[in-house]
Amino acid sequence: MIIYVAIIALQVYCIVHVIRNNGRMFWIFPLLIAPVVSAIAYFIVEILPTLQHNRHVRTAKEQIVQKMDPERELRAAQGQLDIADTMANRIRVADALTELGRHKEALPLYQRGAGPRPDFRTGEKLARSLYLNDRNDEALSVLDVLPRVTGQSDIDRTKLLRARILEDMGRSDEALELYTEIMDRMPGDEARCRCAALLLKVGRKSEAVRVLEEVEQRMKYIDRHTKASNGPMYEWAMKELGALRT
Repeated sequence: MIIYVAIIALQVYCIVHVIRNNGRMFWIFPLLIAPVVSAIAYFIVEILPTLQHNRHVRTAKEQIVQKMDPERELRAAQGQLDIADTMANRIRVADALTELGRHKEALPLYQRGAGPRPDFRTGEKLARSLYLNDRNDEALSVLDVLPRVTGQSDIDRTKLLRARILEDMGRSDEALELYTEIMDRMPGDEARCRCAALLLKVGRKSEAVRVLEEVEQRMKYIDRHTKASNGPMYEWAMKELGALRT
């Protein structure tokens, strides 16, 4: 009975898909007389190709590949570096190592790839790597001499990094000022959550509650993929908010 219902549901889904999406009505007859075989054929011919262009499907596919073979990009990047020892290939290997959490290995490659006068993007990556290697003073020095840019998203991203460095150095007031400045401009809620965490750390609980309530409200409007990719952050925020409300 369950199998029969599933076949009917599959048949109906494919027929509705034909009518709504492509209008190739010649599919309807085989779907009516041979629903299982025709539905499989229809999925392969008509539906599967469209999924390749779906952003969410591509993202999910990339995540699956990454989980199954996390060092795939590192091997590809290292192969290119073996062929040509260029600044771009060094940075690519460093990016792959950073993604794997191998920050000590990544730093020398960023330093070699950046050269004496790095561009904005490379300099930002070098500063981030220095921070991840607990070399905060050097990271700030690199940020201080980055080439000027006009894009607000680039500026805010470096301010977020600067705030994290300042927080790590115990300069909480300066870090909070930066978090507060950028959290309404930046997409996502990383700046808000970091701000709330630091407010809690310095004992400013009522302010932390207000920030976490903003996160709670914003969560109602974000898509499930964004929420899933930032799952630990949002779980922490809601757990802390619940505890503060009790």
